[in-house]
Amino acid sequence: MNKKNKNLANAIRFLSMDAVEKANSGHPGMPMGMADVATVLFKYFLKFNPFNPSWLNRDRFVLSAGHGSMLLYSLLYLTGYKSISLSSIKKFRQLNSICAGHPEYHPNSGIETTTGPLGQGISNAVGFAISEEILKKKFGQKIFNHKTYVLAGDGCLMEGVSHEALSLAGHLKLKNLIMLFDNNSISIDGPTKLAVSDNYKKRFQSYNWNYIEINGHNEKQIFRALKKAQLSKKPTCISCKTQIGYGSPNKSGTSSAHGSPLGKEEINLVRKKLNWKYSPFFIPKNIIKEWKLIGSKGKKIENKWKKIYNKNKKSINNYFNFKTQSKLSSLKKKLSSNVNDIATRKSSELVLKSLFENQNNLVGGSADLAGSNNTKTNFHKIIKPGKFDGNYIHYGVREHAMCGIMNGISLHSKIIPYGGTFLIFSDYCKSSIRLSALMKKRVIYIMTHDSIGLGEDGPTHQPIEQLASLRSIPNINVFRPADTIETIESWQLALKNMKTPSVIALTRQKLKQVRKKYHSQNKCSLGAYELLRTNKKIKLTIFATGSEVGIATNLSHKLAKYKIYSKVISMPCQEIFDKQNNLYKNRILKETKVKISIEAGTKFGWKKYIDDENLIFGINDFGKSAPYKKIFDYFGLNVSNIFRKIKKL
Repeated sequence: MNKKNKNLANAIRFLSMDAVEKANSGHPGMPMGMADVATVLFKYFLKFNPFNPSWLNRDRFVLSAGHGSMLLYSLLYLTGYKSISLSSIKKFRQLNSICAGHPEYHPNSGIETTTGPLGQGISNAVGFAISEEILKKKFGQKIFNHKTYVLAGDGCLMEGVSHEALSLAGHLKLKNLIMLFDNNSISIDGPTKLAVSDNYKKRFQSYNWNYIEINGHNEKQIFRALKKAQLSKKPTCISCKTQIGYGSPNKSGTSSAHGSPLGKEEINLVRKKLNWKYSPFFIPKNIIKEWKLIGSKGKKIENKWKKIYNKNKKSINNYFNFKTQSKLSSLKKKLSSNVNDIATRKSSELVLKSLFENQNNLVGGSADLAGSNNTKTNFHKIIKPGKFDGNYIHYGVREHAMCGIMNGISLHSKIIPYGGTFLIFSDYCKSSIRLSALMKKRVIYIMTHDSIGLGEDGPTHQPIEQLASLRSIPNINVFRPADTIETIESWQLALKNMKTPSVIALTRQKLKQVRKKYHSQNKCSLGAYELLRTNKKIKLTIFATGSEVGIATNLSHKLAKYKIYSKVISMPCQEIFDKQNNLYKNRILKETKVKISIEAGTKFGWKKYIDDENLIFGINDFGKSAPYKKIFDYFGLNVSNIFRKIKKL
């Protein structure tokens, strides 16, 4: 590299080394190795504006190799983002510092997404690239025409989610997606050859990607590769052969530079080798000035773009702010007294038909289960390779990538992503769902075949512990509606909650409608509510969710014949109920001493509402392969069995 650019890159290296050393924790090797590539990218190619980090048409820079977070923090500080100060870099990995151990998404900060679990950033980047193509097709390339760059390492490409996401990206020909592969051949355990002998070139070519191999420390090669990628007709991977811990006399090219500080003595040796004569955290004025100049260029580009954007602002805002609530309120009123017994997955399809009668900012999809999840309607149009005028993505059998991609779509703008699979496969999706919750993003997961009620497919497909597992994640709403009206209300809440992802768990089997009178109030917004009462004075409270609410109402009526009076509480969302005030919660929970719950899943988690575990009617075993009614009988989840046990009390 020329001297000026080498100094720019060294500023990244030494900020990273010094921050890791001060924290006595972190990963200095990747920022040191990729500093040259990052310098060329930010100086000559990346379109960004530190003065408005949320500029809609900025290029996205995603750090999938999140352990190298100091690379990102250094770049944001040097180019002039207000979110990252030198003081915050000195507090790297300390309590409440924005410079966390791995990048954590903060709106309007320059940190585009939360990464750390390897490979997640790759799937997020695919979501960014899909969103750009959708909006470009809808509003024109003068308004939307940006690139998405993702920096990934060997570990990212070992994770299976990378295969799923890269395969779909190549299939869709996402030409504005560019991967910078930090091909340093080192992981924590040592050389990657301990575990990997992939032919990366053939792998990417099989995905329908371009694959360019360069020396990651050669400025001309870096520049030429990035220049070539700008004009590509398909996604491009630039394999940057780098030396991890570049500049370290004793630790470069070894795993010891990967996941721990270099040590003061070694850093002093790096300073001598790279001719860096400055004290820790000190960046000379001329280098700071040059970096700030790089950052300032985007302001002019955005101002020019704004003139075109402002002419189309109204139509863009109308698209992003589609009035979903009024549509669903009308549907609820229409169906309250006029709906057949249908599966709640079918009820969800009715919701989608209502929403997609008009163009809106929802983008749907399914992991090869569109007909089973009922996520696609006759109003949808399929997104195809090179054709992005649609609103439905066939993700293929790629549950994990689907969820990571939806996170990217949600992060990109105000497009609302939803995607479907079976509830049992939420285990494949778990890390992406968890990141939705951590980032406070509105992502909607349609999880059908929600219990043993799916029947003959058997225990491999019948979820038992999945509801409890999802409910254990902070900041997520898990809805299990009992009928069509509750399904509509669950969708209303999922669309309304801007900072909370939602799982809507739906049945395969048909259900009787338990809500037959219209109420303007969204009762699911209480989390739990009184559905039925057989007398003013009662001795029993029956809690149930989903398909078991029907069992609960039948049980309540049968008990009443024996003068055992009860109320039925439908609990579509535990998380929302737990946030209600104590007065309301006590009214629901403390009216009777005896309480029971009925849910066709694990008993785990119900103890916080039900005092006696013997009165929690659930399943602490795997399911069975049989017609669903016989399975419910086998596990005693029927009126006669529960009635018999209650009579003994």
